[in-house]
Amino acid sequence: MIAQLFTTLGCHLCEEAHELLLSLAVQGMDLRIELVEIVDSAELMDRYAITIPVIKVEDKEICWPFSIDELRAFLENET
Repeated sequence: MIAQLFTTLGCHLCEEAHELLLSLAVQGMDLRIELVEIVDSAELMDRYAITIPVIKVEDKEICWPFSIDELRAFLENET
C-alpha cells in the first residue's frame, strides 16, 4: 500500500512519524512511503500547516499524535 506522509523540512514530529512508518515496513508490512512536502502547494499548506504530520492512505487520514500501535491498526484497516 502507499502511505503518504504530509511533512515539511525541520518538522521533528514528522521525522518521528516517518520513523514509525519505516519501523512497520521493516517489520514486514507491505508499505511504500511517499513523503509529501506541504510547502510546495498553497492548498496543502492551507490544509495541513498546523496538523502535520498526517498520514494518508487512499481517502483516510490519521493525524498526529499516534503511537506505533495506533498507526499499525490504521494501516491494517486500509488493506
